[in-house]
Amino acid sequence: MIKQKATLLLADGTVFHGNLIGSPGTNGGEICFNTGMTGYQEIYTDPSYTGQIIVTTTSHIGNYGVIDSEVESDHPTIGGIVVNSFSEVYTRMDASGSLQDYLVEHGITGIADIDTRKLVRHLRSRGAMNAIISSEFEGNLEGLQSELENVPDMAGLELSSTVCTQEPYFCGDADSKIKVACIDFGIKKNILRNLTDRGAYCKVFPAKTSLAEMQEWAPDAYFLSNGPGDPAVMEYAVKTTKDILETGKPVFGICLGHQLLAEACGITTYKMHHGHRGLNHPIKNLKTGRSEITSQNHGFNITREDTEQNPDVEITHVHLNDNTVAGIRLKNKPAFSVQYHPESSPGPHDSRYLFDDFISLINKN
Repeated sequence: MIKQKATLLLADGTVFHGNLIGSPGTNGGEICFNTGMTGYQEIYTDPSYTGQIIVTTTSHIGNYGVIDSEVESDHPTIGGIVVNSFSEVYTRMDASGSLQDYLVEHGITGIADIDTRKLVRHLRSRGAMNAIISSEFEGNLEGLQSELENVPDMAGLELSSTVCTQEPYFCGDADSKIKVACIDFGIKKNILRNLTDRGAYCKVFPAKTSLAEMQEWAPDAYFLSNGPGDPAVMEYAVKTTKDILETGKPVFGICLGHQLLAEACGITTYKMHHGHRGLNHPIKNLKTGRSEITSQNHGFNITREDTEQNPDVEITHVHLNDNTVAGIRLKNKPAFSVQYHPESSPGPHDSRYLFDDFISLINKN
């Protein structure tokens, strides 16, 4: 393939020049980095990354191609990818195609052959910020800067209603004794697999579904999914979560769902400096004293001070790198949540017991 030049421009004026991968064009978003050594396809199809440009820190991307069974949603909604060494040749025998063809098919623009170590060190120092990738503005930084100014900031952005299902659908065994209403704020397929593998029959509802509509199905419990955007502006979801808590039914939230549960309890959320994204984040379970290596992807978190001052909320998990709150439990309701991804796709399976805890909580109520 004849290489085509591409440019990466950050909001602080930092410029990287490299070669185009994926679809030619210009696209922007908040740039962030994921430290996972594998699982690029699952990362690119995680709806929580909607509108973000992802820097993958592992050196080689594309070398094992793509496979249909390893997607977390129907199609990627990322704003672009940044890699060091990109491979159009793949070696996995059961791959369905190359990552290059997959990116072109879905209109994803990326850039390769840049110093991703230098870029990640810059982002760790300066924080997550908007950026833009283009194969169309070579030598015209002023024009590219003009395009970058039109990229919306992630803070204050509501995205879940744009990526969620538009119609309810079912997963699992219809004869199951456990019915879980899952609110789709950008749900990953492996979360649903972990629920159905444990005998739950799930009905997945659009993000803006009211409690009354979900109650028509008579669920035994409610699940608040992961998803993209700023939880502080999702008033509709916070109201629905408050309504759900009033039913007294078990509730489990992951990532954005964790943040919404906190907001429903009067705990504020905030945008992090550069977030947690990777497969090796250490978490301590304060109830058991055991540590877990976890998969994470979030740029917002809940405020520790608010959490500690809330008499009805208990901190159950903390992030050992920065002591941020990673899990909570309500003392007066059968509800709990975590900031990380126990379905771990990709990543270690240390935290999958949380799905067992949810099923046990349902069986007790």
